[in-house]
Amino acid sequence: MDEQSFDIAHLAHVELYTDRFEESLDFFVNVYGLTLSGQDGESAYLRAWDDYEFHSLKLTRHHTTGIGHIAYRASSQAALERRVAAIEASGFDVIGWVDGDPGHGRAFRFKDPFDHVFEIYWDTVRYAAPDHERPKLKNVAQRYHARGAHPRRIDHLNLLAEDVTEFRRFMETCLGSRVTEMIRLDNGRLGGAWFTINNKTYDLACTEERGGGHGRLHHVTYATDTREDILRAADIFLENGIHIETGPHKHAIQGTFFLYVWEPAGNRVELANSGARLILAPDWEPVVWTETERKKGQAWGLKTIETFHTHGTPPTKKGH
Repeated sequence: MDEQSFDIAHLAHVELYTDRFEESLDFFVNVYGLTLSGQDGESAYLRAWDDYEFHSLKLTRHHTTGIGHIAYRASSQAALERRVAAIEASGFDVIGWVDGDPGHGRAFRFKDPFDHVFEIYWDTVRYAAPDHERPKLKNVAQRYHARGAHPRRIDHLNLLAEDVTEFRRFMETCLGSRVTEMIRLDNGRLGGAWFTINNKTYDLACTEERGGGHGRLHHVTYATDTREDILRAADIFLENGIHIETGPHKHAIQGTFFLYVWEPAGNRVELANSGARLILAPDWEPVVWTETERKKGQAWGLKTIETFHTHGTPPTKKGH
């Protein structure tokens, strides 16, 4: 295997579009349990209670739903410059430098072949908790507020692409990511791939687009401390009239305990718990799942609902 790159530190934040801004914001704050760090005319900046940066979710008022951009933080200024050079030489679509959000400094933007926008940056704004959110322990960013489903931190997202193999080339070339698990279909194509840039099992997944869309989002995920948090969250979503799509069940791939819901605008969001599982082996070889193995469904739980394979945002003419 190639020498692993450590130029990228972690998944930093995701921008989510919504055409029902007030309802989506209320969901993420009061039901999902994120904290509002700031707001401007078009966007709200949200975070989970143990995210160290100003925000991990940028919720933006838009004419439709889906993904605005995906942001990663570099591991240093020098690492940022190395990555920018690699991206500029890669042949992939470069947007260039943009001014930062309230949560970070200048960022370098570029696109994958399916028009998902990525950015990387180094200068960041660390969250400074106001008095009512200040924790007793100085080694956490914010008190454990227990509002709504109260996830701990941003975990990963899943994008949809017409060609997962090409997306893999993009991730390995531009971000220095490595694949930890993948699905190999009977026709030879990659049906999905799970990527990491550190010792987490994955911070981004890409699965094959089956709904006829382009540049779409499958879901955004935040991590909980325990499985019990997810069981309690199911009751919270039920009481608040949130559409529970599937779960709680356990994935075979990555072994994650999960619950998927649709926020009011239709974007799929997940709560997940992967326990203490990490990828510590520097020479980890990707785990390959066959199409036959995947057709068996999840590790346990009910059969995967059909919308899980077709629904993405923004919706297509087919309705998913």
